[in-house]
Amino acid sequence: MTFRHPAERDFKGSIGRTVQESSPDWPAAPSSAGKPNVVLIVLDDTGFAHLGCYGSTIATPNIDRLAGEGLRFTGFHTTALCSSSRACLLTGRNHHAVGMRAISNMDTGYPNMRGAVTRSAATLAEVLRDHGVATFAAGKWHLAPMAECTAAGPFHNWPLQRGFDRYYGFLQGETDQFHPELTHDNHFVEQPKSPDEGYHVSEDIVDKSIGFIRDSVSIVPERPFFLYLAFGAMHAPHQAPRAYLDKYRGRFDAGWDVAREEWFARQKEMGIVPPGTGLAPRNPGVKPWVELSDNERKFAARLQEAFAAMLEHTDAQIGRLVSFLEELGLMENTLFMLVSDNGASQEGGPTGVLDEMRYFNLMAEDVEKAVERLDDIGGPQSHSNIPWGWAQAGNTPLKWYKQNTHGGGVRDPFIVHWPKGIGRPGEIRRQFCHAIDVAPTVLDVMGIEPPSVVAGVPQMPIHGASILSAFSDPQAKPARPVQYFEMGGDRGLWLDGWKAVTHHARGTPFEKDRWELYHLDEDFSEYHDLAEREPDRLKAMVERWWQEAEAHGVLPLDDRGAFDLFRASRRPGMPTSRSRFVYYPPVSHIVSDACPPVFRGWQMTAEIDHPAGAANGALVARGSINSGFAFYIDQDRLHFDYNCFHDHTLVAAPEALTPGKHEVGAVVERMADGSGTVALIIDGRTVVTAAIPKLLFLISSIGMDIGRSLSPVSEAYRAPFAYPGRIAKVVFELPRAEPDAAAANADRAHVRAAMSRQ
Repeated sequence: MTFRHPAERDFKGSIGRTVQESSPDWPAAPSSAGKPNVVLIVLDDTGFAHLGCYGSTIATPNIDRLAGEGLRFTGFHTTALCSSSRACLLTGRNHHAVGMRAISNMDTGYPNMRGAVTRSAATLAEVLRDHGVATFAAGKWHLAPMAECTAAGPFHNWPLQRGFDRYYGFLQGETDQFHPELTHDNHFVEQPKSPDEGYHVSEDIVDKSIGFIRDSVSIVPERPFFLYLAFGAMHAPHQAPRAYLDKYRGRFDAGWDVAREEWFARQKEMGIVPPGTGLAPRNPGVKPWVELSDNERKFAARLQEAFAAMLEHTDAQIGRLVSFLEELGLMENTLFMLVSDNGASQEGGPTGVLDEMRYFNLMAEDVEKAVERLDDIGGPQSHSNIPWGWAQAGNTPLKWYKQNTHGGGVRDPFIVHWPKGIGRPGEIRRQFCHAIDVAPTVLDVMGIEPPSVVAGVPQMPIHGASILSAFSDPQAKPARPVQYFEMGGDRGLWLDGWKAVTHHARGTPFEKDRWELYHLDEDFSEYHDLAEREPDRLKAMVERWWQEAEAHGVLPLDDRGAFDLFRASRRPGMPTSRSRFVYYPPVSHIVSDACPPVFRGWQMTAEIDHPAGAANGALVARGSINSGFAFYIDQDRLHFDYNCFHDHTLVAAPEALTPGKHEVGAVVERMADGSGTVALIIDGRTVVTAAIPKLLFLISSIGMDIGRSLSPVSEAYRAPFAYPGRIAKVVFELPRAEPDAAAANADRAHVRAAMSRQ
């Protein structure tokens, strides 16, 4: 026969006129039977010292056990931010080259910052799936532009379109741990139970991970699996069940200076840091603990308690996953890896924050007021982050933080557990390695050559290299001789055991940057700057940095401030690039990046058919119990609640709605001083007005629901507070967009939030 089916080009049978005259052929299905399973756990904002097995006194017994039965790497490095590190982990390429220079929320118009991973850099999941491996992702994604992360898509950068068979988690860079914005495969879903019933997102994503694996190995046990489990922990908000919070009461009252010295001593005893390592001096802005006021110490200690409680709770969930794999006899041949995506976060500022949205809104934390709510910290009514002093303690013995290319930003924990493939468990590995080395190591373990074409798209070279030899040989040489770093203008280069690094002051000429030089093989904490002693070496390394930058798409360097970066990402066609928004309920949850930008004020109207009886429910709800607004009906009366960090402006219509069709609305106007007014409107009549003391630039990192309130904004009702009547249409009208101070501050707030969601 002359016909050849395009999908059966390698058909080896024969085709005659009838079956009797033909012979069949079944193409071999891709298979990796007998190969190990792979589990890659990613922790967020976890510093080099935070895990017990890396020096801290925070209880992480399950992670410590993995380290004791596996290997701890002390030379593992990342990019200093979340989206970029995860792009490296999943592709084996440098982050600028794949289009993820920094945060996935932005597209600056240059190839190095598209907010999504280029198709010419296939993910590890895409490659493994093509070789017959089941692929699952759970938890944080943050590798798609958030403007795309709505029920309208496009979906081509979502997990299922980037190689994963199943997904359950949240697409944003952060989420409320008690009221997350959940996505299952390609659609938004509600959380399965309430916080009162014991809900926490870390438990939920581990439950789903176990379910994915159980289904797979029950039905096709010969097929290995790849699980990418990315916790929201330890990113803010730091939230944990009450029992964990209670355990740490008073544990950090001695302060960050004492803790840092203690953790450093433990690191030296464990051999995590070499003898002679220096403890980096306090970062600028970190005060000695004894110089803080009593309230500052109380507040900072309680924030650190919440961090520790969340970390131990996360460790317990990892323990549940390990126990499940052991129960099924799968741990023996599972390559189990645990990393952090960057160092401890600096977004808590010098005091720490109770409501992180204050930081985004350019508002300093009022410690004197915050201490009145100490018992809220770590629970649903807080959105907290630790201060600089505790962040540097988490990065012990290193300097600086997440977002910086010094050790505190880029040197992170890395644990490998694989009974079948590790020579002497419990040892420490000191070789330099990087996030781009993880994917090629997995491919090496699986015996897979990196493909030159995936889904018809030619692939760029893998930039990382396998570190498999180090699993069995503590003296194995580093897999590569050089690695560059760049984040927001901060730059660095590791070359044959030396490191050149500069902390760039934004807005200053790059050629004015002062470069430092460290012999990293001999100076773990970047303590002894040798720039003046070895100027020729430093000059050569800086020149090499520019070569590496050119080769990997780092250029153009971009240190623009928040306002300019956010403006650079605006373009027609984005969900927020209009002034009128029309919704036809029921509609799926809408993430914050696609919500109407209401910082200038807004008018919203809802066409409803109100049922008889006391019909209660939310018409529109945006945000959470920590900040947001709710437009709802209670006892047939229209209500509007504006929640500014637990300071509520609540207005209610004086009369009840009658059964039948109505047009109800609210008009919120911003005043020149940043305050506002609100008017409730029923069928064209203004029925009540009120003053709002302050309108926020960025009202919440949690998005919007129509016809319900999945994350309650007010304690006056309980989620999901679904409206029982019919909502035909909801319309938002925004004021005409003209450049003003409010717009500039809103831009800065949005970029602060985007950077902090890393």
